[in-house]
Amino acid sequence: MGFIQRCRHHLSRVPKLVDSQLRPPTRTHLLGAPSQISAKWGHVRFLNGERVTLSMENDVVKFTVDNQSAKVEDKTIGKKMPKRLKMSRKAKLSELRFYRLKAKKKMTSPNPEVRIRYKLEKAKRKELWLIEKLRNFDVPKAPEQVYDPESLTEEEKFYLKRTGEKKKNYVPVGRRGVFGGVVLNMHLHWKKHETVKVICKPCKPGQVHEYAEELARLSKGIVIDIKGDNTIIFYRGKNYVQPKVMSPPDTISKAKALERYKFEQSLEHTSQFIEKLEKELEEYHRYVALYKNREQVSEKSNKG
Repeated sequence: MGFIQRCRHHLSRVPKLVDSQLRPPTRTHLLGAPSQISAKWGHVRFLNGERVTLSMENDVVKFTVDNQSAKVEDKTIGKKMPKRLKMSRKAKLSELRFYRLKAKKKMTSPNPEVRIRYKLEKAKRKELWLIEKLRNFDVPKAPEQVYDPESLTEEEKFYLKRTGEKKKNYVPVGRRGVFGGVVLNMHLHWKKHETVKVICKPCKPGQVHEYAEELARLSKGIVIDIKGDNTIIFYRGKNYVQPKVMSPPDTISKAKALERYKFEQSLEHTSQFIEKLEKELEEYHRYVALYKNREQVSEKSNKG
């Protein structure tokens, strides 16, 4: 038997398949009827922003579930934020020149209202900046220690007042105001003297009482008398013991006190300048209203 005949003999033994078995599986074979598909997979598209897609290629059904939220996150993660371009020196100078010319136009404007409003806005910005700077010098007050203030009779007060006035020892409080060094000097004077004078120069009216309260709180001394608008007499107390730390921790240093004074002076002058500009603006509006009224009256008289 030849080779060809043997091949034909083996092929004749292979069972023949029906046409339905040779066809590729259809949509109904894989997933079932359309009603069964919607019942089985209809809820999937409502979960976590997912999307269900069905596609047919060569009579073959393909079923995919896409997560849209994940794709959005991937897009945002992959993207880089645009870098801020550094300005060159020439660009910075040109920008500054532009703002200076803009301010110069307002300052040299023929309209007086424009000039006054520009100065007023500038002064208000400076006032806010100074207030923010002064907040940095606010020191949180330490918890007050409970102590029993000594009670003095009228005779003792009169005697301490006379001795305080006669003695020449004093502590100056200048433009820096109350700081740690003032309290330290008071304790050093109380080492040898019962009383000490605190002289405040320059001192605004009513400010001496504020200094008296502040120094009494920090030094634990007793105010005997306030003489005039600038002199306070302090008594150390009968049971006085010099503290180990004579400069309280809730006070500022001498350098910071001077810096605070400069900001306070600037804030005071700025507030006065704002008041002056507001008055000028009111007078200008009053003048414009009066001028308009005169024009209206003159027009009516001419018509009549």
